Amino acid sequence: MAKFKHNSFLDTVDEVFTDAIKSGVLHLYAEDDQFTGRRIRIGNRDLFHFGTTGYLGLEQDPRLKRAAIDAIQKYGTQFPLSKSYVSFVLYRALEERLFEMYNNPIVVTKNSTLGHIGVIPCAVRDEDAVIIDHQAHWSMHNACQLLKPRGIPVELIRHNNLDMLEEKIKELRRKCDKIWYMADGIYSMYGDCAPIPELMELYKKYPQLHLYFDDVHGMSWVGKNGTGYVMDQLKTLPERVLLFGTLSKSFGASGAVLVTSNAEMHRRIKTFGGPLTFSAQLEPASVAAACASADIHLSDEIYRMQQELLDNILYFNTMLSRTDLPLLERNNCPVFYIGTGMPVTGYNFVNRLMNEGFFVNLGIYPGVPVKNTGVRLTISRHNQREEMKALVEAMVYHYPKALAETETTLNKVRRAFHMPVAEKSKDMAVVRKDMIVQYETSISAIDKAYWNQWMGKKSVFDWDGLNFLEQVFQNNEKPEHNWSFHYFIVRDKQANTLIVTFFCQARWKDDMLAPASVSRQLEEKRLQEPYYLTSSVLGMGSLFTEGDHCYINRDFPAWNDALRVLLDSVETLDDTLQTSMIVLRDFKPDEVLNEFFHNQGFIKVDMPESCILENMEWKTHDEYLSTLSARSRKHFKNDIKPYEQYFEVVCKQTADMEELRHFYALYENVRTRNFDLNTFTFPEKLFISMAQNPQWEFIALYLKEEYDPRPERKAVGVMFCYKNLEYTYVPSFIGMDYEYIQQYQIYRQLLYQTIVRAHVLNFHKVDFGMTAAFEKKKVGATIIPKVAYVQPKDNFSFELISGMQNQLIGQVTPK
Repeated sequence: MAKFKHNSFLDTVDEVFTDAIKSGVLHLYAEDDQFTGRRIRIGNRDLFHFGTTGYLGLEQDPRLKRAAIDAIQKYGTQFPLSKSYVSFVLYRALEERLFEMYNNPIVVTKNSTLGHIGVIPCAVRDEDAVIIDHQAHWSMHNACQLLKPRGIPVELIRHNNLDMLEEKIKELRRKCDKIWYMADGIYSMYGDCAPIPELMELYKKYPQLHLYFDDVHGMSWVGKNGTGYVMDQLKTLPERVLLFGTLSKSFGASGAVLVTSNAEMHRRIKTFGGPLTFSAQLEPASVAAACASADIHLSDEIYRMQQELLDNILYFNTMLSRTDLPLLERNNCPVFYIGTGMPVTGYNFVNRLMNEGFFVNLGIYPGVPVKNTGVRLTISRHNQREEMKALVEAMVYHYPKALAETETTLNKVRRAFHMPVAEKSKDMAVVRKDMIVQYETSISAIDKAYWNQWMGKKSVFDWDGLNFLEQVFQNNEKPEHNWSFHYFIVRDKQANTLIVTFFCQARWKDDMLAPASVSRQLEEKRLQEPYYLTSSVLGMGSLFTEGDHCYINRDFPAWNDALRVLLDSVETLDDTLQTSMIVLRDFKPDEVLNEFFHNQGFIKVDMPESCILENMEWKTHDEYLSTLSARSRKHFKNDIKPYEQYFEVVCKQTADMEELRHFYALYENVRTRNFDLNTFTFPEKLFISMAQNPQWEFIALYLKEEYDPRPERKAVGVMFCYKNLEYTYVPSFIGMDYEYIQQYQIYRQLLYQTIVRAHVLNFHKVDFGMTAAFEKKKVGATIIPKVAYVQPKDNFSFELISGMQNQLIGQVTPK
């Protein structure tokens, strides 16, 4: 079957960033004539700076400035020569100082990103494997892409999930020599830490385990000689640990430093490490400034600076503790994160703070899950207590106003971050008194004619179709075969219908839309663990249905308010169900809806295209052919018509158990091969129920006796078809015998015979559904792009379910 285009990670990030740029919180320009570190000028406004990563303020230290100026005067702006030939004259002095700081061999790199690109492919051998924390810095994920062509297994784990890490270690240790775990020391968004003591327990338990830390946000402000958070925890560097620190950020200069206690590893990386060999070396000013900073780090002065920063951090923590602002992580790190939940709330809050004279950063996807948008504050030695106090007061004043203006609540934000919920009296939910939400858990509670008025003639979700699905997907043995149904109708006080839709809570495979290569790998794992990387999802529509699952009255002036009321109701339900994500599908691409859903905390994901045949007015075979393009007519004459003679086509309203089991086996043949849309199997009960329901029928293809060599004649293909209100004919899914599929073009014949059957029954439309759009277009179907909007609880499952994790990391089949 033809593949569909998977969602592009870069396209998604582009859309998210574009919204943030429009809101005036990203891609800004500083307009200062000079910097002090305490203030920054943006848009003709002088703002107190609470967004720096120069936590110790060394970038403004006069000694670093004088050293940089002197180096430029003596040596010029750059030293244009590869380090493989000659290093700049001050490099040896810098390397000696860094060696003294760490008491271990070091390698200086242009920056940490190029450092990872140089070190990771050099340190990780072809017989090794990599496990990487999902929230580890992008630069490490990007460097691991270079391992993919070498067939090196690269696995992701959920953030700081040590149980998942150990499970991966056990899985890989029989296949690989070394197992590298890669993580940040301090994570740059939330300011939380890697669990170093627990990781060292695993290090001792598994001799194959090697640790690789990026500690650029832990550098300078903590640790002996300012060597960072990881070294402060470890005290001495074990042989199987590689550590990256930075010479920028808190260090105040430029560049990065790799530290290793393994002399052979140091030699190999320094000898040839990709961009360490071929990229330009640090500029004279940067090397000189780094030398001056290293002198400070090697003196007792670094501890005075660390204490001054710690005093600021403790003061800011104390101020925040007197508020009910949702601070995500409370520790002694200079990074603070105040959750806002929805992106639109984050935009509003950041702009309010900027208007009050404070510059802060916005944390958005992909740095954090989209529903975990928030304000990232950083504290430095530049900050004074009066402006820290003023910032907290401004946040206390503006935070509830930002919530109210964007129609959200403190409790909703807290729930998004899995934080304790505030008192109910503080949860002033915005209620639209002019709108009423009807919520039901069975279609039987909704008038049949009313439901069909808005949702009939579509797929298998007219009233009868949903009643059928409710009976099938309950009281089953396996959890994936039990779904809960949830119906929502939003009306105004005049009883005008504004929104009609339904949702199902069901178990999804996290790789449902991932590339087929990823799903094949995961299915091997599921042979032993059937529910490996599967999640409970609250999805619009169901895994059985396709199409426009949501009616929205766009003629209603406040339709977006009605949609917001719906989302509030759905999120309240989701809090009860405790699912991993909410998925809204299948929408046609729409820029207005796209911006609305993104602001409400959803990310757009491309879905497989829908295929609908609506031109059913033809009366003869020739008239049908005239509706096709010249190329499709040629396809029909070569690949469909000549094979019709081999088949007996039987339309069956029912079937006995033996034949149903055969139909089920044919269906499983297709499902187990179709990794482009990787779902659980349906229960056998479904097929039995179809045979007992007058709205279902089976189009079965039998090879004529003279072409069928088998002793017992059985169908070689079957289409399972639903008759929707005598208007839409719905071939819901297909079964085929792969021994004969190519020889007799079974798939194409089934598509054509479905059209013939729909025409005989006088249906107005054939809803061919998703996947294989190329083949369906050949028989006259119109291709309709579809998108979904996903609100994940974390990025891990979302990126896998949307097919984006493969682009982030480069998942490969393990050796």
